[in-house]
Amino acid sequence: MSDGEAPGVVGGRASVVVVGGARVSVLGVRHHGPGSARAVRAELERLRPDAVLIEGPPEADGLVALAPELEPPVALLAHVPGAADRAAFWPFAAFSPEWQAILYGVSAGVPVRFCDLPAAHSLADDRKEDEISDMRADPIGSLAAAAGYDDPERWWEDVVEHRGDTPFEAIAEAMATVRDGHVPDEREARREAYMRKTLRAAVKQGFGRIAVICGAWHVPALTGSLPSVTADNAVLRGLAKVKAELTWVPWTYGRLASWSGYGAGITSPGWYHHLFAAPDRPVERWLAEAAGVLREEGLAVSSAHVIESVRLAGSLAALRGRPLAGLGEVTEAARAVLCEGDDLAVELIQRRMVVGDRLGHVSDGTPMVPLQRDLRDQQRRLKLKPEALDREIDLDLRKPLDLDRSHLLHRLRLLGVEWGTLGQARGKGTFRETWTLRWRPEHDLALIEHAALGTTVVAAAARRAGDLAGAETAALADLTSLVELCLLADLPEALPEVLSALSAKAALDTDVTHLMAALPAMVRAHRYGDVRATSAAGLAVIVRSMLDRICVGLPVAVSGLDDEAAAGLLKHVDGVHAAVALLSEAPGQPSEGHEEAVQAGAALASPRSRWLVTLRGISDRPDLHGLIEGRLTRILLDCGELGDAADRMSRAMSRGQAPARAAAWVEGFLAGGGLLLVHDPRLLGLVDGWLTGLSADQFTDVLPLLRRTFGGFEVPERRAIGERLHSAGQGEEGEIEQDVDERRAAPAVATVLAILGRERG
Repeated sequence: MSDGEAPGVVGGRASVVVVGGARVSVLGVRHHGPGSARAVRAELERLRPDAVLIEGPPEADGLVALAPELEPPVALLAHVPGAADRAAFWPFAAFSPEWQAILYGVSAGVPVRFCDLPAAHSLADDRKEDEISDMRADPIGSLAAAAGYDDPERWWEDVVEHRGDTPFEAIAEAMATVRDGHVPDEREARREAYMRKTLRAAVKQGFGRIAVICGAWHVPALTGSLPSVTADNAVLRGLAKVKAELTWVPWTYGRLASWSGYGAGITSPGWYHHLFAAPDRPVERWLAEAAGVLREEGLAVSSAHVIESVRLAGSLAALRGRPLAGLGEVTEAARAVLCEGDDLAVELIQRRMVVGDRLGHVSDGTPMVPLQRDLRDQQRRLKLKPEALDREIDLDLRKPLDLDRSHLLHRLRLLGVEWGTLGQARGKGTFRETWTLRWRPEHDLALIEHAALGTTVVAAAARRAGDLAGAETAALADLTSLVELCLLADLPEALPEVLSALSAKAALDTDVTHLMAALPAMVRAHRYGDVRATSAAGLAVIVRSMLDRICVGLPVAVSGLDDEAAAGLLKHVDGVHAAVALLSEAPGQPSEGHEEAVQAGAALASPRSRWLVTLRGISDRPDLHGLIEGRLTRILLDCGELGDAADRMSRAMSRGQAPARAAAWVEGFLAGGGLLLVHDPRLLGLVDGWLTGLSADQFTDVLPLLRRTFGGFEVPERRAIGERLHSAGQGEEGEIEQDVDERRAAPAVATVLAILGRERG
């Protein structure tokens, strides 16, 4: 096409222009439209072009031949090596017109080329993808609004999807009208200039029949009165450029609902896939499948339900003047008949069918970095198939296969590939893990980003752990978590470097709360070394050193705390106490009852004894916050270190104490659960006596604290306490006594006496 050349319009189903003797058919489509996909395939078979140009990054031309081996949805991934924020996806579904054009070209032996702005230029754009997408026009929405529709997808279904073909000429005319007076922004102008440049190059290479498949919005830019070659070259001059690499990656229908690359978002990919796969009787087939989904969940749905829902969907379409029932009508019919008004059942259909859980697949011949290929090999070996839906698995770490699975999932977490989310294991054993697996397309990008760390997952994870340990910004808590993760991931080669960084950081950190926050993870890591048979040499020394520093610094940290600070410190105290309980007693050390020996040589004390001595010393101080004092009293009581808990409670709730402090003491003391009040009548009597002795104003002041305290008890605990108080009688010494029904007790008494060999008096 030379400067000033005006193409001649020939006419036909597609917008056809003659360029330098070549016949160019421009097919404007919606990027993910089943009607457009079928129409494009049919039109290409009618036109039989000798070259096909498709909107997309031209660096992917060499990847087109792999398309028949792929299972959509898939996406072209373009990324800049070493730059995590420079990546873009071009997704394709089976119902994408571009995908059908690719399949046609490959099967017919016709050259297929992409004609959009190269990824090397688009990835050099400093703007965020969401900023770019905000500037894009929505021509479908504009046409829908002009036709009186408030839903663009419903308008597109009525005028395109339900027709059985796509009126390419009419769409081109509509786009020309919508674009009348439109001035493209810089990015759009460059894209369309490059499309024309690619078209001119194809004509120059001697192709006589060229088909162009692009978004309908761009059709006027490729037909009619076009800018000159000189003008387009001027627009493209001086473009920033980066090194870009491209490959195919799996995609999901859930991700088709977002802007990415050239693709416009759609809200119902599962529905569109159904329209493409079932062109005959789509409503009947859809509602029958919905009934099957509900039956799988145990809901009673009969054939009569399906028949009635089909009738209702057709009636709704007729009332609304639609040529065929669309997604809105079938959803309302399913809600009213199949689901009987149950919104949860409708949501199930929405998640399973309207959006869909389909995950694509790429072949082994697809270009991959070694890290991706190693992961794929391990997925096969460990029988862990990537899936788009949440899948829960329980691992028994005593089994070699499950242990290897656990190692892989933890290693991927280190690499930022959150394929698995670790949940709460069922049961109390340390040999079990529960994971929820869900594969996302961005996981492939994360693997590509970390490809430089190693060719295998284990090597890359170990290198990543070392990099994180060496970061200057690494906090103490981060390093302790990293030690734990290295043990979970079975990375013994990374542990020495991480432990060295941890030891140096712990030695310099003077904040006792940081040490307390870090200790639980360290203790868990020490324990995992035993459970998983992994080496953690030197870990016990660091744990012991951190605990010693906590015991020294805690008496200072508990001074002068307000309510918020006391609550925060209490969480750390509970965490350390639970962690200390996991530490085994060192052989040959003094037992926890030998307090004199412990105090005389703290370095020789067991961790538990050292910790309890520290708490005992703090608990006797008069300046403690009520919450802290009550909690320490409860901890020491549960550990058998106190024999005067009732006296301490009596003092804490005496009339000389402020009601707010007494309530805080009770909250701290009962934080471990309310069963203690059920089994200890004296403590229950003290709490009851304190409460009944409060004035109305005092009771109102402490009521929020009391509600928080007792509201945290389990329902059976609260019920037992209430029943105990209801049936209790107040004795002379203030203790709660139960009323005894001597008549009902007589048979039991007689039996006991007979067992003891005594006659009843």
